[in-house]
Amino acid sequence: MADLSNRKVAVIATNGFEDSELTSPVEEVKKAGATVKVLSTEAGTIEGKNGTKVDVDSTTALASASEFDALLLPGGTGNADKIRMDKDAVKFVEEIFKAGKPTGVICHGGWILTEADVLKGRTLTSFPSLQTDLRNAGATWVDEEVHTDNGLVSSRTPDDLPAFNAKVIEEFAEGQH
Repeated sequence: MADLSNRKVAVIATNGFEDSELTSPVEEVKKAGATVKVLSTEAGTIEGKNGTKVDVDSTTALASASEFDALLLPGGTGNADKIRMDKDAVKFVEEIFKAGKPTGVICHGGWILTEADVLKGRTLTSFPSLQTDLRNAGATWVDEEVHTDNGLVSSRTPDDLPAFNAKVIEEFAEGQH
């Protein structure tokens, strides 16, 4: 397994996140040595759609992309829809992409990438219902368990988590692209 002990990873999520799409990648990058900080629209605790509670480390309004080496975007329809409407989260994602920092996105998490306008010329996968949105944002959509495009790691559903987690760790270890 790659060593992420020198990596700081941001996770952007809010209430309604898909529980395993947040907890599984976070657990794996922590096992690899990364420091993980959960960012959300509000301080306190957020709750997944299946009841998992996660403490928020900072708000998106207070966070700076320059403090992080990588980004994780879990899915969950309600989570993804609310996050893409948060101007601070969108700005954070834009800055991560401008800096070439690796990003892992799964399921509906890709919605914020459309809002941040960072998908032109990129190839990724997602939950199938997002494919039109992603294409309209300039991306090429593929139906694959996991797809990597220049540091952007994407997957479709919780069933893809083993492959997603392994590829996220690999890309996060490589660093900026």
